[in-house]
Amino acid sequence: MASDLSRRGFLGRSFALGCSAAASPLLTPVTLASAPWDNRLVVIILRGAMDGLDVVQPYGDPVLAELRQKLPVGEAAGAHDLDGFFALHPGLGDLMPLWRAGELGFAHAVSTPYRDKRSHFDGQDLLEAGTGFTPGQPISHVGWLNRLLQAVPGIEAETAFAIGRETMRVLEGPAPVSSWWPDVRFELTPQTRQLLEMVSAQDPLFRAAVGQAAEISETLDLEASGAEAEEGMEGMAPTMQAKPGKAHVKVAEFAADRLRRDTRIAAFSITGWDTHGNQKAALKGPLAQLSETILTLRAGLGPDWGRTAVVAMTEFGRTAHENGTAGTDHGTGGAMLLAGGALKGGRVWADWPGLGPGDLYQGRDLMPTADVRAYAAAAMQGVFGLDRDVLESAVFPGLDMGGVGGLIR
Repeated sequence: MASDLSRRGFLGRSFALGCSAAASPLLTPVTLASAPWDNRLVVIILRGAMDGLDVVQPYGDPVLAELRQKLPVGEAAGAHDLDGFFALHPGLGDLMPLWRAGELGFAHAVSTPYRDKRSHFDGQDLLEAGTGFTPGQPISHVGWLNRLLQAVPGIEAETAFAIGRETMRVLEGPAPVSSWWPDVRFELTPQTRQLLEMVSAQDPLFRAAVGQAAEISETLDLEASGAEAEEGMEGMAPTMQAKPGKAHVKVAEFAADRLRRDTRIAAFSITGWDTHGNQKAALKGPLAQLSETILTLRAGLGPDWGRTAVVAMTEFGRTAHENGTAGTDHGTGGAMLLAGGALKGGRVWADWPGLGPGDLYQGRDLMPTADVRAYAAAAMQGVFGLDRDVLESAVFPGLDMGGVGGLIR
């Protein structure tokens, strides 16, 4: 083998495999970076525009029940009361012990600076770029987590396993990072597996990562096959249905394993939040994945959970009024989730704008009253001890954090 064929270079050039990110609901990019801190940060991008009004329900606002007659809300619908005004969707009920422990919180009526066109692609690009928005102007290709890494000396990339064609845009840029992601259509041939074992033979950490990634890829292949089989099983007995996939659990386990070592920042995504129709049923899957992901991180991190903050963000919210198919359409203001043993949680941070006709943005959406970037910045400020001016200029150019802060113990 040529001496200049590094492990990363070999892997990066050899695996142009897999289906496109847009085509696969199971494709979950994971990006890892190491940093000279003891605390950890996990960023989860909730792709598809999560309906914050359903996930963190302001049932204390009497207008909500009028707007959501097909989407029941509040304790009568099984939601878990948080503070007498907000209630948590029953699909996240397993996280209530974290809420009571102060390890879970939410920011509501938040958004990026993106407005009006409500495009998933532009919305996600702007969310991960972390910049302001000017119509007609290109969105930065450098992600805000990468700008964070550029602002801190001594950054080195984690030795990891990289498979696929793309990375998380939030971590794209000149600062070194390592990346790995599973693909439901990816298969390791016996020859490829043997070659990987040869490449990693002299590196125990790399060899362990190879084995872990191969196991996850096999899991994803089984889930993809199960999903295909399930399509042909309509009308058959429930006992014949394929079991639901758990790729997100494997992803969380992989991230937790790296975070217990040298990695200090992990970013990945959970898809499936675009609920235009039958939202009550459509949210069950992504909510279960989000809940299981956070609980898996907590279990996998062990004592390091107390030094960890999790920030889950989505590109925009959804319309305040349900549509004719018991779903919701693309909106503006929404909610974000924060978790972790480092969080000073057990509360919903919100400057509530109201849901009356005169309160809504353009007469249809929850009015944003805070910048979602301010809460991400406050989490990083508390976890990593970064100065506010670095966050407002280098990491999130043009951001005014305002009074947002004090999120971390």
